[in-house]
Order: sequence, then structure tokens, then C-alpha cells
Amino acid sequence: MFELVQAGGWLMFPIILCSIISAAICVERFWTLRSKQVAPKNLLAQVWNWIKANEMDARRLRELRGHSPLGQILAAGISSQRRGRELMKENIEEVAGHVVHELERYLNTLGTVAAISPLLGLLGTVIGMIKVFSAIRLEGTGNAAILAGGISEALITTAAGLTVAIPSLFFYRYFMRKVDELVVSMEQEALKLVEVLNVEKVDRGSDARKPEIAQVAGR
Repeated sequence: MFELVQAGGWLMFPIILCSIISAAICVERFWTLRSKQVAPKNLLAQVWNWIKANEMDARRLRELRGHSPLGQILAAGISSQRRGRELMKENIEEVAGHVVHELERYLNTLGTVAAISPLLGLLGTVIGMIKVFSAIRLEGTGNAAILAGGISEALITTAAGLTVAIPSLFFYRYFMRKVDELVVSMEQEALKLVEVLNVEKVDRGSDARKPEIAQVAGR
């Protein structure tokens, strides 16, 4: 391995650095973007049980905000439910924007790594070929060692750049898709919350609508 790095020249070091950054981001995002951590399935039903039991106080709101990204969005809706449906939705959208920004953290960096790694490899190819033609101009084609060194540098850096870029691009696309799926899931849960709270507000005191509200919260 060390021989390959040495043969590839100094451009192998930024390519290796890109590979380390890419691997670190992938591990961190795999851990952070777990569905059960971002948008737990039963959270809305639990929140509805708290509301129904009149247990949704300031302590519960703090607990909900710290529970998960979905909890932050639901807490934003609950805290503004007395301000009307539209303001409630605006508050949810504002908090959701911050949540999405956090979910996409480091993904631009991963995309940048995927873009620049093959360019670094291409730069190594160009430098290697310049060395080859310089050797041919100075010494002719008789010195095979010098020619082989330049060609090796050209091919090794290209291969290394592509080796880093291909998985980086794959995981960049994968994580962006994962974020989109989580955002859709959280949006659906937030809309259910808005529907439940506004139905409850309109029909407060009507026992006939309580089963319907509970069904909306739990579906």
C-alpha cells in the first residue's frame, strides 16, 4: 500500500484525505439518520395520549423537543395551537426547515468529495503524463524506468480518485434520498397533528367525535 501511495506522488495525500472525510461522514450519517431516531413511529400517538390526559405541560414540551427531530416539529405545532391553524402551520414549517438543515448536515461536503476526487486523479494523470513527455524529450525512449514511473503516477492517481469518488457519490445520493423519505414522513405526522388539534378545538366537548380524533392521531 505504501508503495502505491509513493508511486502515485504527492496528489495521493489529498485523495487519501478525501477518502477519510468521506468514510467519517458516511458512518456519522448512518448513525444520525436512523428512522427510529429521527421519526419514531408511535410518537404522535403518545403525544395525543398526553394531550387527551391533559398532561401536555411545559415539562412535556421540553421532553418532546429533546426526544427527536420529529418531536421538535410536533412541539412547535402544540406550542402554537392557540394561534390558529395557519400560524400553527407556519411555525411547524419554520422549525421543520431547521430540522431538515440538520438532517442534511455534511452531505454537501460528501458531494464535494465525490466531485473533486476524480479531478484530483485527473490532475495526477496530467502531471504523470507531463513527466513522461519531459523524459522522452530529454532522454528519448531508452530510459524505461523514468517512463514507467510517470505512467504509474498517472494511472495510480486516476484509479485512487475514482475509488474514492464512486462510493462517495453513491452514499451522497443514498443519504439525500433517505433525508427526503424522512422529511415526507415527518410532514405527514405534522399534518396529522394539525388535523387532530383543530378537530379537537372545533368539537371540544363533543364525545361523539373523540373516537374519530383518536383514530386520526394513531393512523
